[in-house]
Amino acid sequence: MSRHIRELIEQGEHQQLDFKFEINDAKKIARTLSAFANTDGGKLLIGVKDNGKIAGVRSAEEYHMIEGAAQMYCKPELLFESRKWDILGKTVLEVDIAAVPNRPCLALSEDKKWLAYIRVGDQNILANTVLLKVWQKEKRKKGIFIEYSRTESILLDYLESNKEISLSRFCRLGKISRRQAEETLAKLIALEVIQIDLSEKGATYKLLP
Repeated sequence: MSRHIRELIEQGEHQQLDFKFEINDAKKIARTLSAFANTDGGKLLIGVKDNGKIAGVRSAEEYHMIEGAAQMYCKPELLFESRKWDILGKTVLEVDIAAVPNRPCLALSEDKKWLAYIRVGDQNILANTVLLKVWQKEKRKKGIFIEYSRTESILLDYLESNKEISLSRFCRLGKISRRQAEETLAKLIALEVIQIDLSEKGATYKLLP
């Protein structure tokens, strides 16, 4: 077995590494490409089971599935690099996806919606409205202006004595609309005052250390 591939497999799946037994749905793999591109970049090992066992790529079609996902089901189109490894007569396809400088990279869903994902651990998580707003602010050339009003003060005072807060809790605490709460959170994230923690259960916000 190639030492390079062996060392990767020994790491197990994580934020920048995903194993795929096979690729049979370009739209599904587009989610993973989007998640890697919107986070720290990443690497796919195709022909490797979740438990690290090498099964081998079944056909050349799997490369074309990746290519189709990157070109047709990601917006903007994603570039990637790939290498084939012959390991004990079985082929493993290594695919590298770089982080994009201007997020988000969107993936086309089954119901024809363009959605953005991020990579959290070994999971692809749907980006929420707050994170989309953060990325919009990052693209602006002008600086972000924020006035520390009552709303910001309430939020920051709360986080000084509490570990985290949810969007709904912030709305109730500040007696503000969901839209206003999202905008405030996005500004403070873009200013690197607070951070977002996204998981399959939802999102929470906390002060940056």
